[in-house]
Amino acid sequence: MARAVLVREPIDPARLLASVEDDAHGAALLFLGVVRDHVAGRAVRGIRYEAYEEMAADVLGAIVTEACRLLGTDRITVEHRVGALAVGEVSLGIAVSSPHRAEAYDASRYIIEEVKRRLPVWKQERYAEGGEAWVEGALPPAGPGRGPRP
Repeated sequence: MARAVLVREPIDPARLLASVEDDAHGAALLFLGVVRDHVAGRAVRGIRYEAYEEMAADVLGAIVTEACRLLGTDRITVEHRVGALAVGEVSLGIAVSSPHRAEAYDASRYIIEEVKRRLPVWKQERYAEGGEAWVEGALPPAGPGRGPRP
């Protein structure tokens, strides 16, 4: 039942949460990462996400699979936007349900932390006064066919 996908269209929070419904589960959580209007004291008009899509899909899938295994639920859906997003748009949605709240919170937290640490997606901030800057991120782990890390 677990699902992890990169999307170009807006993320629908209600659809995301509905995708993990289970009558046997007493906890359902929805995390939304939303584009904010500022960063480090600078006004932001939007952001752009770029990805090495094939690798990002594999890494996102692996993160969700790990969360399922570690936390004992397969009711997880994660969507990460790529492309241009305006202030207020959802960039990342994580929906989790489980029999108990602790596991749902743990799964959601595990996913967001691993996404921030491992996902090969890059963010470009677009500033209100003009100009743009790529935000420094983490490198994905080296592996077969991926070459050495610099």
